[in-house]
Amino acid sequence: MRRRLSELLPDLGLRSRLLALGVTGLVVGFALGGALLLGALGWTLQRSVDAEALRTADAVALLAAEDALPDPLPVAGGQLRVQVLDGQGRIRAASIDADRLVPMLGADQLRAGERQRLVVDGRRVGLTGPVRVVTVPAGTADEPLTVLVAKSMSDVRHSLHVVRNLLLVGFPLLVAGLAVVAWRVVGATLRPVEALRSGAAEITGRAGAERLPVPAARDEIQRLAVTLNDMLDRLAASRDRQRAFVADAAHELRSPVTNMRTELEVARRLGDGTDWPAVAENLLADTERLSRLVDDLLLLARLDEQAARPDRPAPHAVGPVELGELLRGVAERYPSPPLRHASPPGPLWTEGDPGELRRVLVNLVENALRHAHGEVRLAVTGPHADPPVPRQRGGSVYHLVTVTDDGPGIPAADRERVFARFTRLDDARARDAGGAGLGLAIVRELVRRAGGAVELADATPAAAAPGLRVTVRLPALADPDAE
Repeated sequence: MRRRLSELLPDLGLRSRLLALGVTGLVVGFALGGALLLGALGWTLQRSVDAEALRTADAVALLAAEDALPDPLPVAGGQLRVQVLDGQGRIRAASIDADRLVPMLGADQLRAGERQRLVVDGRRVGLTGPVRVVTVPAGTADEPLTVLVAKSMSDVRHSLHVVRNLLLVGFPLLVAGLAVVAWRVVGATLRPVEALRSGAAEITGRAGAERLPVPAARDEIQRLAVTLNDMLDRLAASRDRQRAFVADAAHELRSPVTNMRTELEVARRLGDGTDWPAVAENLLADTERLSRLVDDLLLLARLDEQAARPDRPAPHAVGPVELGELLRGVAERYPSPPLRHASPPGPLWTEGDPGELRRVLVNLVENALRHAHGEVRLAVTGPHADPPVPRQRGGSVYHLVTVTDDGPGIPAADRERVFARFTRLDDARARDAGGAGLGLAIVRELVRRAGGAVELADATPAAAAPGLRVTVRLPALADPDAE
């Protein structure tokens, strides 16, 4: 079973493990390189010995073919021994240092008429160490001869021995030097990581900008530091939003609880003079307001959790929804006037959760009724209306659901801010107006989940009271009953 390096060296730090891995690689690489070097050097020197011996053998064979063999045979250097054998294995000629009675190869080793390369004991030819012997056929068909040339391998062995000793001495010194350099280089490379670790250890999570040091080098560690700082910024922003949300939620929850407590304390002090039906009605109104606020907070918390976990399936029933029927169901809950509802000429289908889309319309209608002077209009327009609904997002087709009131409207500078949670404009802060500034925030989140968008605009731009038109853009779906 193979074991990971981290398991083999569990007590070493990253710097030591990297050095151990690098030194191990160097040792293995140098060992393989040294073996290849010795093998290549030995092969090259062997080829050189063979070439020299064959040149001498070919020269002697040429003399034998011309029947001009001198005695003794001329050779260059004292490391060569030359013999010429006839067909019966007898020595016909030899160099001055070669044996004239005993052939360098025995009858069982010699194959007449073939070139051979053999290594024999040097004592057989009067040399020390192994000897390379080559054979070259010579003479004529009537009188075949064989030329034997022997050359000592002592120079080859000496050269290989010297090179091997140099490698055995030089490679450890080279590995040690490279290990020292690698230790310093790895230390310099990991120094920004240690700075990041120290900076992370100093982060306490308290208020204020807390960032990690960013190294100057444009490398992977610098990109890691930038990414971690971006993450810290996102966490800080999320923490600030959470703190603001908790503070606003606590403030909004405290108001109805305080009102209920005050009414009960006053009723207890008045004793028999308390108008208990009026107290009960006021307590019921505060309780309903508190219940709506809790429901809105729970809904926003559920939406936030689902947005943070996109891989988790949403616990809602998504399916085709007919917008005309949905608008009629919402309009029936409110008196007409002030709410007026325009039915579409035909079915208009979209896809989403019917409960969530109904919540969107209810929030918008209640917000419009709260600020309207006399009339609220609820309508839906299909993509084939006159004028047609403009296509959006690469040609996608959408339905437009509009809620229009004749109230004071919302200034253009505040139309994005009102979608933030617990945001209420000055004219909406009265307790009698109801709401905690969560309605439009819930609308935007639910419409986004349905794949649409929400826009605010003036209903009548030129009027003194321009009113407000809220446009909900929902993706159009083909009629599921159509074949």
